[in-house]
Amino acid sequence: MSVNGISNVNSTYENKSVAKTKTNSSSQAEQAKTSENSTAAVYEKSEQSAETKKIYSRDQVSIDRLKAEADRRTQGLRDLVQKLLLAQGETFNDSTDIYSLLREGKVQVDEDTRLQAQKDVAEDGYWGVGQTSDRMVDFAKALSGGDKSKANDLIDAVKKGFDEATKAWGGDLPEISKQTMDAAISKLEAWRDGTDTK
Repeated sequence: MSVNGISNVNSTYENKSVAKTKTNSSSQAEQAKTSENSTAAVYEKSEQSAETKKIYSRDQVSIDRLKAEADRRTQGLRDLVQKLLLAQGETFNDSTDIYSLLREGKVQVDEDTRLQAQKDVAEDGYWGVGQTSDRMVDFAKALSGGDKSKANDLIDAVKKGFDEATKAWGGDLPEISKQTMDAAISKLEAWRDGTDTK
């Protein structure tokens, strides 16, 4: 082996190394140009942090409106029952157990009153399941100020209200009352879960 053979090998190795270095340099230059032309993602701080929680307040206007309407309609119903009792010679006062008279069927109802009551509790009537449960849900939403995190508390309150009504009634509530409670709870759950159609 000659010295020339060794030096040829070295020069070939050096030539490949220089070529590789040139290729790497041109590749880096192209990458630098590409990165200059493309826009990088820039983080901009949001004005509201994710931790900011919306503060809800009661919708007092809706609450007052719903209460006034319920009071007016309840008084109308009470006046109707009072008229029925007076027409039958019953003495009406606050101590009269109206619920037991109604529950036991001791109140004779004239045809006009029966038809009006039937209309009021019909599916599209004011005291029907749909409208009554809607008013309950509207009232609950107004109390919570629209805060869905309060939905479970509101559902518990509806159940408690029906328990109180059952006690006041002195026995099982009529089927329409149970349907109304179920509808109100279902609507509140749909609102809570974001599946309501309103």
